[in-house]
Amino acid sequence: MATMLVQPLFPASSMNPQIQVTTNKIRTHRLTPATHQRTKTSRFCECPSGSIPIYITRAAEQSSGLVGEEETLTQIKTELFQALEGINRGIFGVPSEKKSEIENLVKQLESQNPTPDPTLNLEQVAGCWKLVYSTITILGAKRTKLGLRDFISLGDFFQTIDVTKSKAVNVIKFSGRGFKLLDGLLTIESSFKIASRSRVDIKYDNSTITPDQLMNVFRKNYDLLLGVFNPEGWLDITYPN
Repeated sequence: MATMLVQPLFPASSMNPQIQVTTNKIRTHRLTPATHQRTKTSRFCECPSGSIPIYITRAAEQSSGLVGEEETLTQIKTELFQALEGINRGIFGVPSEKKSEIENLVKQLESQNPTPDPTLNLEQVAGCWKLVYSTITILGAKRTKLGLRDFISLGDFFQTIDVTKSKAVNVIKFSGRGFKLLDGLLTIESSFKIASRSRVDIKYDNSTITPDQLMNVFRKNYDLLLGVFNPEGWLDITYPN
């Protein structure tokens, strides 16, 4: 199962940033007709520069109870983002103790879910988001085959969600160490539809790698690359805020 936490670049309050948590199961796309199910992991994101997703805030003066709730949420979020520091999004592995700490904080956050029917409020997930943590890992032979040890560096992950068109675009940046010609992007486009009050089904539409020089690097292991990043499957929204 997968969990995603996101934060906008310009939250309504810097003391209590907007956060979104989702859980998803992914179907890997292959260039051949064969497909198989696999489960992905927790992903935590924030919005990058130049984009402002819609966010919802609650006025603290509404009641003393809400003040206490906001203080609790702020503390959980603060501890969570502190726990995410220095682990490079977890893509290349995280110690089990650190992973447990993060998962515990996510569960605390989900227990405070302010939106019980998130797919009725999809405007809260609209916008562009930047990945800051994932329990998806690229280790061992997989990392070597993809050239992500000494040859290619993994850059930022961005996801843009257009709720009016039911479309999502994932962009993963790569850079060649010492080879500017290999700096480029993997772009994956997908569509989604509401499946329940908390779940959306995601369908892979297409993917591209630019420039051609970067595609040549990944061509042999393109299925493996998509097996990591393809979002097709379903996604449960467990904490939109």
